[in-house]
Amino acid sequence: MKGKVINLKQNEARAAIEGRNMRIPLNLQTFAGEKASGVYPCYENQFQIDTAVSGGTAALKSIADCETFEVSFDNGVEEWNPYDTEGWTRRLMTSKSVTISVTAKRNVGDAGNDAVAALVWLNGRKVEKDFQWTFPDGTTVKFASAVINVTNAGTGDATAIAPLEFEVLSNGKPTVTPAA
Repeated sequence: MKGKVINLKQNEARAAIEGRNMRIPLNLQTFAGEKASGVYPCYENQFQIDTAVSGGTAALKSIADCETFEVSFDNGVEEWNPYDTEGWTRRLMTSKSVTISVTAKRNVGDAGNDAVAALVWLNGRKVEKDFQWTFPDGTTVKFASAVINVTNAGTGDATAIAPLEFEVLSNGKPTVTPAA
């Protein structure tokens, strides 16, 4: 078939009438999807939270109406000044944590949005939820038992849309799964 132009619709119709199978060469790479590269809009980042009832089977659901997010890494760095470095400081990073601050709109009825908002009145271990950040290229960062700190669940101006604002604080080392 190489170099030969065919009219697929005409050949498909002929094959159907004649009751035979038609072979069409396919480039499977076209259907495999392309790995993301280059710049991308921030909205391609997505967040999911475990909506399962405590002790139930995990069910990660997207959180609707997220508008902005900021990520900060708190790195614990120890410093010391040994004699053999002639006054130059030595350093070693000994700890790390991540905080994701999210602003969203309160969307009653969305499983992910409801799961976050439901934590506003809770304390202690009850505000720990599995949380996942999905990058545009498919890489995921899963924060097991992240502390969800809800800072606003519906307050504001009379004519404003009710906000949902929260922080996700890592609670131990996250699991990073590179895109396939």
